[in-house]
Amino acid sequence: NIQVVNPTTPAQLFHLLRRQMHRPFRKPLVVMSPKSLLRHPRSTSPLAALSDDGFHAVLDDERVADGTAVRRVLLCSGKIFYGLDGALEKAGAEDIAIARVEQLYPFPTLEITAALARYPAAAEVCWIQEEPANQGAWSFMRPRLSPLLRPDVRFCYIGREEAASPATGSYKIHQAEEQAILEQALAR
Repeated sequence: NIQVVNPTTPAQLFHLLRRQMHRPFRKPLVVMSPKSLLRHPRSTSPLAALSDDGFHAVLDDERVADGTAVRRVLLCSGKIFYGLDGALEKAGAEDIAIARVEQLYPFPTLEITAALARYPAAAEVCWIQEEPANQGAWSFMRPRLSPLLRPDVRFCYIGREEAASPATGSYKIHQAEEQAILEQALAR
């Protein structure tokens, strides 16, 4: 009855809006994309992605050539991906993969299962979000992701603690908390 999405690239947003208009039925579309992605230098799409592609509910890590070498899979949604991607690139970690969940509802079970299947040796899957634990997608994702994982895979949350306010009120503290999230996500 509704769609909830968090697109991270211009091509994803384009194909999402295009899909919305070309469907023979109408569902409310809730787009939760921050304005900061409009100006983010890494949030770009090649022209081919606009003309030859379509909307993907899950964007898997393109840099991973050998999925069997991945020990940790980071699932995220939204702009936290760009922080994780930059930190991962800087650290040069090749045993960590990042998969972006671009559509939160309806839950993309098949797409997430296919993305996780690429990493048979992964011992840990983590949900990463920059919002506090009680305000982001974590409470929605946890009961839906858990059944998709093998019994031997550790499932964890990396993000801010529960809070009454979505922001600390101080930009320095906000940046320090975000840096701590990135460090915890890449910890060995």
